[in-house]
Amino acid sequence: MNFLYSLFANPSTASTLIYVCLAAFIGILVGKVEIKNIKLGIAGVLFSGLLIAHLGAKFETPILNFTRDFGLILFVYAVGFDIGPRFFSTFKNEGLKLNLLAASVVVLDLLLAFGFYFAYGLPPALITGIMCGSVTNTPGLGAAQQVLNEFTKNGAQSGTLAGMGYAVAYPFGVIGIILMMILIRVFFKIKIKDEAVKYTEGLNSTNNKLESVLIRATNPQLFGKKISYIKTIIDKELVISRICREGHFMIALDDTVLHEGDLLYGVSSATHIDNLTEKIGEVQIQEKREISGNFSMDQVLVTNKKYSGKTIQQIGIYRRYEANITRIYRAGMEILPSLDTTVEFGDTVRIVGKTELLPDIRRELGNSIKQLAVPNTIPVFIGIFLGIILGSIPIFIPGVPAPAKLGLAGGPLVVAILLGHKGRIGKMNFYMSPGGNMMLREIGIILFLACVGLLSGGKFVSSIMAGGYWWMLYGAVITFVPIMIVGVIARLMKVNYLTICGFISGTMTDPPALEYANSLAPVQAQSTGYATVYPLAMFLRILVAQILILATL
Repeated sequence: MNFLYSLFANPSTASTLIYVCLAAFIGILVGKVEIKNIKLGIAGVLFSGLLIAHLGAKFETPILNFTRDFGLILFVYAVGFDIGPRFFSTFKNEGLKLNLLAASVVVLDLLLAFGFYFAYGLPPALITGIMCGSVTNTPGLGAAQQVLNEFTKNGAQSGTLAGMGYAVAYPFGVIGIILMMILIRVFFKIKIKDEAVKYTEGLNSTNNKLESVLIRATNPQLFGKKISYIKTIIDKELVISRICREGHFMIALDDTVLHEGDLLYGVSSATHIDNLTEKIGEVQIQEKREISGNFSMDQVLVTNKKYSGKTIQQIGIYRRYEANITRIYRAGMEILPSLDTTVEFGDTVRIVGKTELLPDIRRELGNSIKQLAVPNTIPVFIGIFLGIILGSIPIFIPGVPAPAKLGLAGGPLVVAILLGHKGRIGKMNFYMSPGGNMMLREIGIILFLACVGLLSGGKFVSSIMAGGYWWMLYGAVITFVPIMIVGVIARLMKVNYLTICGFISGTMTDPPALEYANSLAPVQAQSTGYATVYPLAMFLRILVAQILILATL
């Protein structure tokens, strides 16, 4: 048994990795413990790391530093890639308002942190760690620690202090958000069921939702015209799947000629109803129903790489088969396909066509789950490579004595957002399966939190006993005051309460708070609000953590 004692008692690569894995294992189990719908979640790894270090674990600090930074890169890259496809669309409609409210929370957090720094003379590393912990933003802590290592003489010691501030402030960072949700609910006398109904009604009337439509052709200028001509008129407004003429159905092919009284079945959205009525005829929104007769509908995965990056027109399913692509599903989005819409590897397309032809179409497009499961690793490393380079470029901010950098957190995040949004560069596609993305994200955040806990745990208790309880108070103020102010303002602006719960959780980049919010009602308002502001909030959190450090050095 001497080898076991030697393994755990003497710092080495092996012992360091053992402690990281032990912190991860214990922390994940602790995070699953639920008390009144509240769980620590992945933050349990941080606290298990603190405990293990406090009990005297011996490890190699440089190895932990590398593992921490690499874990952070994996996490933010996976997050950025996941939110990339819908990042820019979040700034439309109500998303712009929610993002402005979220940015207000971030600015108020920064101002409060500056206030505590000037009022009490706190070390820059400490107040930055407290700010990051109070808003439960792990990448911000990583960005701050990188700046400390680069611009201060005692970078390692300052990084440890930031980690301790983060750990002390983190618990109320979770509890404070939930407390805000409860107080807003009580103060405005909100009934959850009523909010859920209002959200559902608003969702059903949203202009962007794709609908199945039925149009009776009454425009005489279109009679005798081919479908290929009609497509040029309504290409971005309607996808015609099939035509009913005198009770008989046919696929809408390019050479099909439109007759008076034809019924056109297709897909559109509420924003186009008036235009379609004027151009073609009376429009009715149809309820979902089975396609009967010789026709069927199928969902097909695009896994044939020769079609990746090709447009609907280039692929030409409608030219070679009696079938049409009526919808495209990508990264949680539903897309109305026009002739110049690009199809990407991993997309799911809805096909409406003759039943006997659908197997041939499936084979041509790929439809292989096995193909999707093959890891697409080269783009990941290229993206991280570019992200690290971008993160190293100095950004000069007026009034800040040293240039800021996106760093190991911000650089990969920005590149991942852009690649996730773009989907490809030339012939290289950047598809990442949802399961692969989740695995990359979970491993990254677990490695990061385990290392932060181990690096900070040695002096954690002694720091609390020496006045660190005041850190908790500072963190509680930074957590609670901004979100309470913005939450009240949002409600006065008639924002749905469930959406408020979601976007505040996203502003604080806090999954445990989102879990609590989701437990309030079985609707998507909370998750949608979270996803709407999360990308911008994450980016701003990383940036302001660096600004706070650089402005106080």
